[in-house]
Amino acid sequence: MTAAKGGQRVGYIRVSSADQNTARQLDGVDLDERFEDKASGASTNRPQLQAALRHVRKGDVLVVHSMDRLARSLADLLALVKELTGRGVTVEFVKEAQTFTGDDTPIAKMMLGVMGSAAEFERDMIRQRQREGITAAKARGKHLGRAAILKPAQVKELRNRVAAGEDKATIAQAFGISRASVYNYAAS
Repeated sequence: MTAAKGGQRVGYIRVSSADQNTARQLDGVDLDERFEDKASGASTNRPQLQAALRHVRKGDVLVVHSMDRLARSLADLLALVKELTGRGVTVEFVKEAQTFTGDDTPIAKMMLGVMGSAAEFERDMIRQRQREGITAAKARGKHLGRAAILKPAQVKELRNRVAAGEDKATIAQAFGISRASVYNYAAS
């Protein structure tokens, strides 16, 4: 199925990390091309988003599962939609059942702003809850971050070798850790 006026239907899919599954996004949507990023939406400087932006032409439709998959901030969302529709590209959000052409009504523009604001608010609330959880865990004395790789006896040996002036790269290789880890263990 092609877009109106002979253009293409181009899909853009984004998940935040490599271990997340993209299958649910645009599943069953007929597309001519697909671009898929496994990257944070905090920035619009994502390789496949940039490729999709270069690819779409006047008369094409950029199809995105939901607004938060295109951009996490309202400013970025509004800028991307404005830039695309200004070039004659229609932007379609499947989950929200919204389509933007550049000839949008005041209500459609308001809906973009409201729904984009809601997505940004939701992300901000998640981050606030994460910060609160981390603070509470630290207050309870919980250790956060990766567990130490070296056993206490190994740490003691590492510190002795550092104190003796042995090359940090050699020590790192001997313990199978990075040079930065050698410095961290030596300082702790």
